[in-house]
Order: sequence, then structure tokens, then C-alpha cells
Amino acid sequence: MFKPEGIVPAMVTPLRDDQSLNEPVLRQLVRRYIAAGVHGLFCLGTNGEFFSLSFEEKVKVIEIVVEEAGGRVPVYAGTGCVSTQETIRLTGEARRVGADVASIITPYFLAYTQQELKEHFLRVADAAALPIILYNIPGRTGNALHPATVAELTLVPNIVGVKDSSGQFDNLLQYIGLSGSGFSVLAGTDSLILPSLFAGGSGAIAATANVFPEDAVSVYESWKRGAFEEANEAQNRLNAFRSVLSIGTLPSVLKEAMMLAGYDVGPPRSPVAPLDDAQRELLKRVYGSLTSPIGTHS
Repeated sequence: MFKPEGIVPAMVTPLRDDQSLNEPVLRQLVRRYIAAGVHGLFCLGTNGEFFSLSFEEKVKVIEIVVEEAGGRVPVYAGTGCVSTQETIRLTGEARRVGADVASIITPYFLAYTQQELKEHFLRVADAAALPIILYNIPGRTGNALHPATVAELTLVPNIVGVKDSSGQFDNLLQYIGLSGSGFSVLAGTDSLILPSLFAGGSGAIAATANVFPEDAVSVYESWKRGAFEEANEAQNRLNAFRSVLSIGTLPSVLKEAMMLAGYDVGPPRSPVAPLDDAQRELLKRVYGSLTSPIGTHS
């Protein structure tokens, strides 16, 4: 069974000014990240604005990323929806167009019991012909996957990992402690990539890897070869950039940073607004203080 590991960028979804999908730039980003040495590509996550895209747009994004990746790295597709039925449907479409892994976020809007969440994931896993990673981000969904629930779900053969974006290191540690060696725990909070690796984690699905993929990859690869000082330096650079991501509504800051780096990813989907002048100047100062360039455009 597939084992998620390494650094996987949580890709933004490039849009044109008219809010339509910008396919050429999406393809450019795929090439860019693969050239940087990433270990996979994650489309339709939180920073990919999955919540603002139509069903048809989501399928198109997955199809483009799969086609451009060309099998060079695995493609993770965010296919979690509010209802179990729609999640099963989108996961099936992701498999049809060639995704390697489905990331399933907890249902949102309502507050669900742990039993309801468990049954949701069990039904999706039973219907899916893909490996699945669970996605815990309670700050956005209002629903936390308790460690005991994750431990039960690790027994399902095609549930192969969990992405934890709770921001709570103790939660991540509990996931690691309650899961077996064949189950991957991926950091979804970029400041915790290196600490999670030392604790037994398998890698990260990282938003900062959109802008600084080499640094994100360096955290993992340097740690893997025992170059801990290099890993820590790269982690600190990611932390410095992550510190400014909260100045605007997600993913406006990330998209603006990519525009500064020369990638025409366009605006966030409305009603999210672009940064104002003051926010943009703050971002420019932080971005400018990080000396490692994003790399050569392709």
C-alpha cells in the first residue's frame, strides 16, 4: 500500500482576474515544484480554495495536475465534501482522472460526533479504490478527529495516513504514538515539520512550499541525512515566512507572495479580497528579508 512521506506542497489554485481557472499557470507550478525535488503534489486543499470551487472545477484541477506530473511524483487530491455521498462521488472522479491518493477532510459546518466522523470515513474508504489520508483541521471545520478515532481508522487497509493541521504538537504526537509503522502522520502546520520528523512523523503537506519549495524539501532531506543544522536553518526560514500568512484572509497572502515571486496565480476567489497596500508592504518586507530565491521559472 502507498506510504505518504516527504514534502508535498499544498498547492494554490491559480485563477484569472475573471475568477476562472488558469490552466497554464497551474501546469507551470507543477513543473516548478517537481524541479525543486518535492515528493508529491497536493491539490484542492485549504490553500487550494477547494471550498470555493465547483465540482467540475475540482475534477479539472486534479486532471491537469495529474497530466502535467506525468507520474513523476504522486498526486494527492482533496476530495472531502460536506456529505458522505458527494465525497464518495468526487473521490471516484479523482481516481478516474488518475490521482494517486485522496485526502479526506472532516465534514464541516455541523458539529459531528466521533462516531459520525468514523462512519463517514469508513464508508468513503469502503467505496474508494484509492489510498486515503485523513485531514484534521478543526480550526476551519469545527470538527476535530480525536487520536482514539484515528487509531481505529488506521486498521482500515486503504486509510494510510493523516494530515494534522490542528497546530497542536501534542495532538500530532498522539497520532504518531497511536498509529503503527505503516501509517503516516504528516504535519499540516509548517512550523512543526522538523519537530514532527524528530518525533516519528513522515513529512508534511506544506503551504509554504508554494513559495519556498527548496527550503521545505531541505528540511526533510537534511533531516534524513542527519544534517540537523541545515534542516533547522531551512525550518527557520519557513517559520519567518509563515509568520506573515495570517495578515490577510486565506489564501490572499500566499497568493500575493507568489505574485511577488513572479508566478501569476491571480486573486483569491471572492469574497476573499486581495491584500490592501499596508498588508502588501508588510509582506514585501518579510519576503524581501528571505534571501533564498524561489528559483528559475519554467
